Amino acid sequence: MPVGAYYYPEHWKPEQWERDIRRMAELGFSFTHYAEFAWAALEPEEGKYNFGWLDTCVNFAARYGLKVIMCTPSPCPPAWLSQKHPDILIVRDDGIKVHHGMRLNANGANPVYQQYLEKIILKMAERYGNHPAVWGWQLDNEPHLEGLYDYSAFAQADFRQWLRRRYSSIDSLNKSWGAAFWSLTYNNFDQIRIPNARESFTNPHALLDFQRYTADALAAALRFQAQLLRRMVSSRQWITTNYAYYKFLPCVDMFRNRPDLDFASHTMYLLSTYLNTHSGPLAYRLGSGMELSFSSELARSVNGFTGIMELQPGQINWGKWNAQPLPGAVRMWIWHSFGLGDKFTCTYRFRQPLFGGEQFHKGIMEPDGVTVSPGGLEYVQAIREINALPAPVNPTLPSRIAGRHTAFLWNQENLLGMEGSRHTNSWDSWQHYYTYYSALKRMGSPVTFLQETDSFDVKQYPFLVAPAYEMLDNRLVEKWRRYVQQGGTLILSSRTGMKNKQGHLWETLLQQPIWSLIGAKVDYYDHLPPGTKGTIRMGGTDYSWNVWADKLTPDAQTEVMATHADQFYKGSAVVVRRKLGKGQVYYIGAHSDGGELETSVLRQAFTEAGATILNLPDYVFQEWRDGYEVVVNYTSEPYTVNLTEGSRVLIGSRVVPPGGVCVFTAP
Repeated sequence: MPVGAYYYPEHWKPEQWERDIRRMAELGFSFTHYAEFAWAALEPEEGKYNFGWLDTCVNFAARYGLKVIMCTPSPCPPAWLSQKHPDILIVRDDGIKVHHGMRLNANGANPVYQQYLEKIILKMAERYGNHPAVWGWQLDNEPHLEGLYDYSAFAQADFRQWLRRRYSSIDSLNKSWGAAFWSLTYNNFDQIRIPNARESFTNPHALLDFQRYTADALAAALRFQAQLLRRMVSSRQWITTNYAYYKFLPCVDMFRNRPDLDFASHTMYLLSTYLNTHSGPLAYRLGSGMELSFSSELARSVNGFTGIMELQPGQINWGKWNAQPLPGAVRMWIWHSFGLGDKFTCTYRFRQPLFGGEQFHKGIMEPDGVTVSPGGLEYVQAIREINALPAPVNPTLPSRIAGRHTAFLWNQENLLGMEGSRHTNSWDSWQHYYTYYSALKRMGSPVTFLQETDSFDVKQYPFLVAPAYEMLDNRLVEKWRRYVQQGGTLILSSRTGMKNKQGHLWETLLQQPIWSLIGAKVDYYDHLPPGTKGTIRMGGTDYSWNVWADKLTPDAQTEVMATHADQFYKGSAVVVRRKLGKGQVYYIGAHSDGGELETSVLRQAFTEAGATILNLPDYVFQEWRDGYEVVVNYTSEPYTVNLTEGSRVLIGSRVVPPGGVCVFTAP
């Protein structure tokens, strides 16, 4: 697995460039990364280009055996451009225009901006599109909009055009938006303004369409750049972009660019303090392994493989607090990336900046530019360890692991719709998804995220999980039914099937489109106030809940797995299983505290279907890659790996300390 490092020549004295790039190669790095924020250095005045400095650094990389990831500089338009065309700038939801001085301040879908982007991208492609040192291209950087949405005059007009294409007639839009409610009916498209979530009781259907539009516009902006490069660059150079912070960038949908990219790469800062972590006392030094895993597997699912484009080398500067990582944690993150199958890992950044907004963001090198930082030393150690691995004896995925491969059905619009209409302040769609994902990883399951249009291949994915799949149509329900009949195990949860694709409730009883599939009627659901707990009993064990629970009436042939142990609906079903054809459907009608109920149901479902599963603590991960088993420990306690007879430990030991790694081969 090649490991690289970001480098910004424009930040450093020219006489230091060769020293730094040579040092990067000496430390074992395989590639570097240039130009994503360098538009002002490449085109300091309109039409006046300066590529000499970048040529020099590309040639230094080639001299020292480093490949180069070249980046399009679209995140940061130069001052002359935003001064000449202020209409390209984003307007936030509070009406403030994001002027020069902030990145991601221009809308990449704006055709005026694209005229200038086209010029600089074609100049770069002409110069580096066949350069033997250039490995591939990154479009933009962590593509999104500053402030998440654009309320500018351009976006307003573009949104109206998008609506015209989607609905054709204003009557169709009024019907889809339920505009008869509160007399929100429109006479024509020109009356429509962008819905603003700051306003109370914004029409949820209008808001969801604006979010759909924003996702489409972001995807179109990347597509525009990808198509420019495809015309010019060598077929051996790949094209990607580095998606990031999925939870906090809700309208960035990487699957919308599936046809445009060779693969989707991803970014992860594990100590950002905004991510889910283990509850132990060392968690703030170890970071969110669950979110690194989720990020990698989601990005990999777009086109079959991925690489991590930004992985921190030590402290960052923009968390709520910025603790030192536990010694060994940086090395563990790299090994986790390796185990997840990332095709490369790149760190942000090689040198710690002396100025700007990230002065305290650690690099591989200390601020003097010559001393390797503690995190840098861990990068060097991991690189050497990975390069020293022996050839795997059996690089074919073992049946014991293939037998627990799980598909996770992913629809960005479902996520947006639920977050726009949570129905209880305690509901968190992401946490609901993470509950199921974490349970799968505790069993050692490889996870692939599927779209509705993908094949639900039972042989490839013996298990399919679709938590809180709120918006659906009858076609999907029938696709699920066929999957189960062919032998698959399908797991659904609360809120599934509540709404149609427009985000409207069905003109039926609650969730009726899935009743015949799950073998039960969903009578109603309940929420409890903060601090109040309900109890669900399954197999002699009690589980508490607060956020959401359904009351079910099962069909005669449906098995009741768990029931309510209190409240006025005590004794009624909450988790059911229905056998159908060669497979089975589970419906888990609760969001339990800590996800322990869901974990128990999944373990039983996998075991009864004949899968071989692991029993890992939360935040211990075990991944298989090319014949190697990789175990990493994000908990605050040592973990002892369960080694089968004939296993051979290559890195670390069977007892894995917090922040530790064990790499082994198994027969």
